[in-house]
Amino acid sequence: MNSPVEITEVRVLEGPNLYFPRPAGKISIELPGYHLAERESLQQLGAALSIRRRSAGEPGSVERRQYVASLVERIVRSIAREAGIARLGLRVRQTGDDCLVVAFALRHRGRAQLLADALGGALPDLLDGADVTTTLSQAAALVRGGDQGARLKPLRPKVPIVAITGTNGKTTTTRLIAHLAMTAGRTTGWSSTDGVLVQGEQIEHGDYSGPAGARAALRDDVDFAVLETARGGMLLKGLGTAYNDVSVVTNVSADHLGQNGIDTVDQLAEVKAIITRVTKPSGWVVLNGDDPRVWAMRNRASAPVWCFSLDPESPSLRESRDSDGRGLTVDDGHIVVLEPGHGPEPLIDVLDVPMTLCGLSEHNLANALAGAAAGLAAGLPRESVVEGLRTFVPDAAHNAGRMNIYSLPTDDGDVTVILDMAHNEGGLEALLRVGRGLCESGSSLLLGLGTGGDRTDEILRNLGEMAGLEADRVHIAHKEKYLRERSMDDLEAKLTEGLNRVGVTPVSSSPTEMDGLQALLDDAHGGDVLALMTHADRAELHDWLLQQGATEDAPEAVRHKVIRARGEHEAEARITALWEIEDPQERIVVGTRLRDDYPGDARVLYEHAGTFDSAGEEEPALEAYDRALDGGLREPFRRRALIQKASTLRHLRKLEESQEILDELAAAWPDNEAIAAFRAITMHDRGLDAAALHDVLLMLLQHSTDVDVDRYRRSLTRFTGDIS
Repeated sequence: MNSPVEITEVRVLEGPNLYFPRPAGKISIELPGYHLAERESLQQLGAALSIRRRSAGEPGSVERRQYVASLVERIVRSIAREAGIARLGLRVRQTGDDCLVVAFALRHRGRAQLLADALGGALPDLLDGADVTTTLSQAAALVRGGDQGARLKPLRPKVPIVAITGTNGKTTTTRLIAHLAMTAGRTTGWSSTDGVLVQGEQIEHGDYSGPAGARAALRDDVDFAVLETARGGMLLKGLGTAYNDVSVVTNVSADHLGQNGIDTVDQLAEVKAIITRVTKPSGWVVLNGDDPRVWAMRNRASAPVWCFSLDPESPSLRESRDSDGRGLTVDDGHIVVLEPGHGPEPLIDVLDVPMTLCGLSEHNLANALAGAAAGLAAGLPRESVVEGLRTFVPDAAHNAGRMNIYSLPTDDGDVTVILDMAHNEGGLEALLRVGRGLCESGSSLLLGLGTGGDRTDEILRNLGEMAGLEADRVHIAHKEKYLRERSMDDLEAKLTEGLNRVGVTPVSSSPTEMDGLQALLDDAHGGDVLALMTHADRAELHDWLLQQGATEDAPEAVRHKVIRARGEHEAEARITALWEIEDPQERIVVGTRLRDDYPGDARVLYEHAGTFDSAGEEEPALEAYDRALDGGLREPFRRRALIQKASTLRHLRKLEESQEILDELAAAWPDNEAIAAFRAITMHDRGLDAAALHDVLLMLLQHSTDVDVDRYRRSLTRFTGDIS
């Protein structure tokens, strides 16, 4: 830099911010001249300004940075005092080796630029040895005589305000709380990264997670507001309202680091904590007790704390209750409320909260806890909170882009598609967990990996590594609108480095999310789960899937998939009881009732077929096996249905058809001893005793671990080969 001092940014923060709970000015300054100056010259300037520090330190030292910060603070205070600004609230922060931020409480908009102009002239002059008194007087005159601008008036709403922030889950939690409020009959406006909505009707499109969103959501006809509050808006503009009634912090993890002077997760947590320090004392601060950085925010919160935690034994829950706070957690499969002096009070069964995907989606379970706590803290009736949790479905209508799950027919059978706006490590971890939890045995999890370019190189590598470890196959799907000064090649290279760490290579690379979905489909087989990290093309992807015949999975369909992925069936207990019935005819009656309760369910059709088979009613058994197989019966039941169908055909003396099925099964499952046995019996009925004996003995010799067989294996193998 050629200039010894440069003002790099002047901002007016119109609401509560990182520095003050009220409007502020923020001036960013680069001061290489001060940091490289001779120590003696700086100490002379410090003495003239009555700086008490003994030494200015050497260039590049911590002591030098601290001394320069003290100098700048004293210069600002001196200018303000002489300009007639009494009791100036001031913060000076180091943001880099040569950089400082000067933040000060602000009443009039124009004063920020006036003070920046004054500093832009005074700081270089003082460094050059100009007279301190004269220079500061001239700077003060500039501030005093300039246009002070309009008075800043933060928005002071007269309706309940719930503010939500966090790294993950804030949009979902915003939507949930709005849904709870509408369920309670409140006219609700809310703002988020997806726009501004009133009573579910979108009135503004785009990212409105900043002050503009707050102003748009707080229309005259609204009597309850829910405001998503993102990091960027807080840093660049401040909060959109002077206070809130309830604040919610979902979590804090590495995201958007290296921007706006925020380089560490701890600094990011400090930004997120802004909303907790302007909550009305009569309100509540809802904090994630499982996140240490979030839970630490209780120490500076301006209102009592309502803790939420997935662990009912969490110390944070006990601490919250001990300090007259509240808690919300999961205990014995129920969401429960914890209050001082009372035992856990059940609110709702987790299985009845669709957004949790039967408890599979841990992050959405945490979001449900946060949303329910906020709803109760805002004074919504408990019955409305319960009903809202019961009716908030993770589909494109209620929660677009957040774990939206579809069933899509293909030539090879149905596949499951998940669209989710996972954009960082926490979001990807959640997406992969849900995808794996929907993936049946024998099926694959395919991931469309992609994110914005404003992630650090290491975060991009970590995303690639996570994808490679958890997904069966990975395709890269870019988001050109969100490259944010990165090239597509550079972003892909970082993701691929992470994949390579765990020995994985991406199957394909697509320039758009739509192309990425097509690549996933081209690589998929029936039963596979396709998880796509989406943002730019979410609405287009949703519409396209519906045009292709996809259906959004209702809660019952998701529940069915989760149970099936566990290797279970919703009717498993009834199926077990069915085969405990001794009377064959009664078993058929009960099996028919089961089939009627689960129409079209291939597994139930298979069990129903077995009731006829076991009763010796071969013709209806054969028809029922075909219905089960045509219904998309999956392994291991498909293999078993074919074995049983072949056995039924043998009983009907359709021996060639029976052996044809068993031959195909033997080729596909050469080590299956049951298939070999059934096949040998059919071959015997066909008069092929020698061939049957040959095949059975050969399998026995190939698989037996008996010590005597091992002793004679060579001879027995030769003798078996002689059978003809």
